[in-house]
Amino acid sequence: MEVLSEILNEVNSVVKNVDENELDNIVKLISKDKRIFVYGEGRSGLVGKCFAMRLMHLGYTVYVVGETITPSITEKDMIFAISGSGETSMVLNLSKKSRDQGASVIGVSSRKDSSLIKISSSFLIVPGAVKSDKNVRSIQILSSLFDQSLHIVLDALCLKLSYKDKLHNEEAMKNHSNLE
Repeated sequence: MEVLSEILNEVNSVVKNVDENELDNIVKLISKDKRIFVYGEGRSGLVGKCFAMRLMHLGYTVYVVGETITPSITEKDMIFAISGSGETSMVLNLSKKSRDQGASVIGVSSRKDSSLIKISSSFLIVPGAVKSDKNVRSIQILSSLFDQSLHIVLDALCLKLSYKDKLHNEEAMKNHSNLE
């Protein structure tokens, strides 16, 4: 078995099943006058940090929940809450608190019928296998397929934002670290 080819086939299959209308709806919700918060646990949280970094490169005010410089969320803000299963208790609790503060909750999950999606203002479904799946199959362990697909889909969201903002690579580079 060619493992790399099979992984790419799996990721391609997931990405093909993402509803691009969901991406477009989220693009409409995001604006530079809103602060964006990103939260997820484990590898999904790490992919969320990649997303937050790219949003910063695009000129958005973005925070990763749990970092020491993250302020309180308000009704003017939005949060991307990421959970492959849509049932991660810490993500659900934080999403409910954010919603109770009046913030918009963008739920990101593999399951449209999950608790996270039910409490979200808007959502993005990335239908990749997660560790608790019995129906979706993958040759990969745990939630690797969801996380890999999520990274590509969130990068696509950022690309759509750059089109909306008419932002080119040269402008994004101005926000890239020059401390290296």
